[in-house]
Amino acid sequence: MRLLFSLFFVVISAAVSAQDDDGDLKVKIKGFADTYHAVRTESPNDWMSSRTRLRGELSVSKNKSELFFSANAVYNSLIPEYSGFNIRELYVSQQTGAFDIRVGRQIITWGVADALRITDLVSPMDYSEFLAQDYDDIRIPENALRVKFSKSSFAFEAIAVPVIETFELPFDRNNPWAVSITGNDSVLSAAKPDFKIKNAEFGGRLSWFLNGVDFSVCALRTFNKMPVFEMNYDSESHKVILSPKHKRMTMAGCDISLPLGKFVLRGELAEYFGEAQQPDIYNKVVCKNTTNALLGIDIYPGNDWNVSLQYAHKYIGGYDHNSGISSYRSSGTATVRISKDLFRNTLNVSTFAYIDVTNGGVYDRTTFDYSVNDMLHIALGFDYFNADKGMFKMYDKNSEIFAKVKMSF
Repeated sequence: MRLLFSLFFVVISAAVSAQDDDGDLKVKIKGFADTYHAVRTESPNDWMSSRTRLRGELSVSKNKSELFFSANAVYNSLIPEYSGFNIRELYVSQQTGAFDIRVGRQIITWGVADALRITDLVSPMDYSEFLAQDYDDIRIPENALRVKFSKSSFAFEAIAVPVIETFELPFDRNNPWAVSITGNDSVLSAAKPDFKIKNAEFGGRLSWFLNGVDFSVCALRTFNKMPVFEMNYDSESHKVILSPKHKRMTMAGCDISLPLGKFVLRGELAEYFGEAQQPDIYNKVVCKNTTNALLGIDIYPGNDWNVSLQYAHKYIGGYDHNSGISSYRSSGTATVRISKDLFRNTLNVSTFAYIDVTNGGVYDRTTFDYSVNDMLHIALGFDYFNADKGMFKMYDKNSEIFAKVKMSF
């Protein structure tokens, strides 16, 4: 901790000193402070979340070189182990002609989907509060090398990640968002893939920006960053023991975005080769090729309305009912986003819903976000869960009301 702060102040001092000698050097410091609190709407009406965060961002740039650093200082009164100081991003970048080279801890996003993952498999997610956080906040940065070559009509991006990050999942029963598959289970520690050259993640994305349409093709050698769990019953503890597994896989995909007046059509298609599937109890993990597709439409009818609809479908190839896979051969997820600005754009009212089409479950977040001024936002909202089975089943009793205050600087 002391070393990080010492480095921070050395960089600031050096930047300010250099700025006196050379006016081309630019230093930007910004950030925000926010506090978020949520209460369960069902008995026992307990706290679902109570956290306060300070985010700081530093950018030091000269000519076409940049150092970027962002960090969080968090106090979580509900789950103390989530309190502390953590580096979010820390990278250096250099532009040379058409090349942009970035090295360090960074967030990498691919695809055109909104809050769904088809080709966007590089940066994993923080599910410590499942999806009841701002989507941008739950992306986990990777320590990566990214090289991008850009021209006016196309761009190529290559990435290499020597040590991959995986999904952050809570297993502590003190956390109301703890993962539980059977309701009576105990989880072994989730080991990330070993630091070996053969386990490195690498891939590339080629994008074209043409008149009236943008599209990309991509490929990625990676792992299933959301683990699947082998399950075995322990007769001594009378619990199901969950063993998280990450398996090597390859993704090849494409995406397209097509503006048509007040509409934008979006699509993604990806084949996952050798994707690990969730097994039934007492079975080992089986890997199958899966086809993943998404269609979406954004509608801008005017008068500060915004409507977005998406449907994503997954198909498991070579499906065998005797293979011990607990997943369906075909499954679908839909999203609906509706947003409206009121009172001269000072109040944004929005609702965003995930719909588990296969199992009938739903998660919806409705938010009233009032902008007091450019720096201060106050938000109130409601998270609603309803599911008898499927991905939202374990959170069926987690409906909550929440309040958030955010001050930017």
